[in-house]
Amino acid sequence: MDHARGSRTTNLAGTKGYMDPGCVTTRRASKESDIYSFGIVALELACGRKPVIHEAPEDQAFMLEWVRELHGREPLNAADQRLGGHFDEQQMKCLLNVGLWCAHFEYDRRLSIREAIQVLKFEASLPLPQLDTPRSSHHTPTMNKAAALLSTSNGAADSTG
Repeated sequence: MDHARGSRTTNLAGTKGYMDPGCVTTRRASKESDIYSFGIVALELACGRKPVIHEAPEDQAFMLEWVRELHGREPLNAADQRLGGHFDEQQMKCLLNVGLWCAHFEYDRRLSIREAIQVLKFEASLPLPQLDTPRSSHHTPTMNKAAALLSTSNGAADSTG
């Protein structure tokens, strides 16, 4: 094996629900596809459910779609029901928001892992993601292009929108 030539992906492996749909079509992994998976894990932690539930009603079978639907109306309804409402609302909204940004439809609008960690630590703020369509005609700023949105003057950011 010639290590100087670099690595090459020959087959992708992943678990349904965690794998970026773009990876399936392009057959290429990337930082953005890893961040998508991170977003799914963040949502899984917040919601207390698996990304795909085959026996669930169609509108609830895919966690990401279910959270996107709830996010526009009642985002905290996506929180793990086993918590019985005993959680910090700002932290839960932050985790849900980070998960949605990381699993954004458009890979170039996803957060970097550094940005996600800054927001989760409340060191930066984050706008609510546009969730209306997979290819939204609305411009939602990327975090790299909207550095001003990530900086706060007092160190405590409102990442709930």
